[in-house]
Amino acid sequence: MDKHRHFIIHKPFGYLSQFINNQNRRRNKKLLGELLDFPEGTMAIGRLDEDSEGLLLLTTDGKVSMQVRSKKVEKEYHVQVDGEITDVALAQLRNGVEIATRGNKYKTLPSKAARLFPIPTHLPRSKRIRDERHGPTSWLSITITEGKFRQVRKMTAAVGFPTLRLIRVRIGNIHLNEMPPGKVIEVDKFTLTSENE
Repeated sequence: MDKHRHFIIHKPFGYLSQFINNQNRRRNKKLLGELLDFPEGTMAIGRLDEDSEGLLLLTTDGKVSMQVRSKKVEKEYHVQVDGEITDVALAQLRNGVEIATRGNKYKTLPSKAARLFPIPTHLPRSKRIRDERHGPTSWLSITITEGKFRQVRKMTAAVGFPTLRLIRVRIGNIHLNEMPPGKVIEVDKFTLTSENE
C-alpha cells in the first residue's frame, strides 16, 4: 500500500473544510481541493467552519486523525471579540461555560483564556471585520482540548462577547506562524505532543 500523506494548511476565510460539494445550496462555495490536488482519501482533521481561518491538518491516515482529535492535543485560537473582554468573562471561559451542542446543553472543559497584548498582526481578512467606530474589540487566546461544533464561538457568545474573527494558530506543537492563507505544506508526519508535556 502507498505511504500515507500528511498536509499542514492555512485555511482561508470563506472555504469549507471539505473536498466534495455534496449540497446543492453550496454550489458556489470554495472547497479545500481548490488549494491543491490532494490525493484520494485525504480528510480534514477537525474542521474549521467557513467563517474561521487558520491551521488545519489533512491526512490520508484515519489513525492519525483520531490522535489529533484526542483530548490530549491542545488547539489554540486567536479570537477577536465584540467589546472589551472582562476579567469575569475570562474566568468563566477558563472554568468552562454552558453551550448548546446538537440540541443538548453541554459544559465545556476548563480552557486557557487570556487577553492578547500586543494585538496579533494577522493579515486582513478577505471580508472586512467591522471597524472600531462601531465600538471596541478585544483579542484573546483561547486554548481547548475538545472540538464541539463551533465551540469557541459559542463559548465567547455565552459570556457576552460574540466572536468577530477566529483563527486557529496551534494544534499540539504545530504552529501557524507566518504561513499565508491558502498555503499548503506536505510533511512526513505530524509531531503531536502538547505544549504542556
